[in-house]
Amino acid sequence: MSDTAPRNPTGAPQMLADALLRSVTGTTALLRITGTNTDTSMSEVGLVATAFVEAPLSPVLMRKLRPTWQEGGQSKWELLVSATSVEQQVCALELSSAQSLFSMTLAVSVAGQDYLIESIASNEAFGRVYLYRLLLREAHQQGT
Repeated sequence: MSDTAPRNPTGAPQMLADALLRSVTGTTALLRITGTNTDTSMSEVGLVATAFVEAPLSPVLMRKLRPTWQEGGQSKWELLVSATSVEQQVCALELSSAQSLFSMTLAVSVAGQDYLIESIASNEAFGRVYLYRLLLREAHQQGT
């Protein structure tokens, strides 16, 4: 007996990841990225102020990684991000890939706290990414 249902089996992992992230906490993260306005020569030499955009990603899940004690060490965090929301932001900002979105990211803001991206990994099934895993560390403000 064969399955002749008109559904796309490659979209199932993305739908499942979105549902799991929403059911656990389903919070929102904001990516603070540089604007993509580089169409003039004045912006190339720094005469035009750089624009910043906040791109919301939802659902996301943030968890603290198991700490290893180090003198003066910082806490590490893992942000699990829905690939569906990343794809939406890539399309909205007219970028070529998720990697270009993450490379433009200056900071990630979750619940009012800023974090810096240390590394990015992705989970795939059926040749499509369904989840991004961002390793983050806290961004400390200087001069406080």
